[in-house]
Amino acid sequence: MADFSAKDVQELRKSTGAGMMDAKKALVEASGDFEAATQLLRERGLAKALTRSDRDNSEGIIAMAADAGGAAMVQLKSETDFSAKSEAFGQLAQDLADVVLAKGVDAVAEKQSTLEDLQLEIKENIEIGRVSRFEAVEGRVIDAYLHGGGRAGVLIEGEGISPELLHELALHIAFAKPRYLTRDEVPAEEVAKEEAALLEITKNEGKPEAAWSKIVEGRVNAWYGEMVLLEQGVFGEKEKVSDKIGGGKITRFALAMIG
Repeated sequence: MADFSAKDVQELRKSTGAGMMDAKKALVEASGDFEAATQLLRERGLAKALTRSDRDNSEGIIAMAADAGGAAMVQLKSETDFSAKSEAFGQLAQDLADVVLAKGVDAVAEKQSTLEDLQLEIKENIEIGRVSRFEAVEGRVIDAYLHGGGRAGVLIEGEGISPELLHELALHIAFAKPRYLTRDEVPAEEVAKEEAALLEITKNEGKPEAAWSKIVEGRVNAWYGEMVLLEQGVFGEKEKVSDKIGGGKITRFALAMIG
């Protein structure tokens, strides 16, 4: 039997980008010779697969898992829609969601070798995108909504809100794509940048200087209405989300999108 250790397999994987099983097989065939194993991987087109990491991977799929203990959502990214629709790709995405639900967001590391093997198989830049997990909390309700065959996914948690209304709001989030729950969550530097841009727009429109402050304030509020969930009109209508939930409360949400 070839004389090499698990550390040798890891080193070969690291230096070539090959999958774990391919690296191990190459070392066996090369009788433990590191350079010979590297050459074997190169000849088979399995080496340096990870150099694809700089290529655009805006396609992919969202997978979800849920049970009485909570819900999990994982975004798995690919370069093409064709690859995202493959059985192996969809299975990996679901396996990732399942392990995150069971063990937490850091558990995606358990599927790293499978991800690398798939990357080598389909020869695309495959990587894990957004990963979210909501653990069930007594007195709160969680809704997990998957839209468009996995093109978008929403997790939302509420308190004092019916499951039916919470699901409606999950659909709204997929439609309106808010980035924050409340305006207090919006980073101050992002607000300052928007205010500066809107002030320049107002000046260039020839508005009276005395009115600039009021005009900018109104436009910033409109911007919040696009960015902040509680300030959005439900499905673009006049009724705001904050009004829709009445005395209830949205405690958190997560949105993942493909494209």
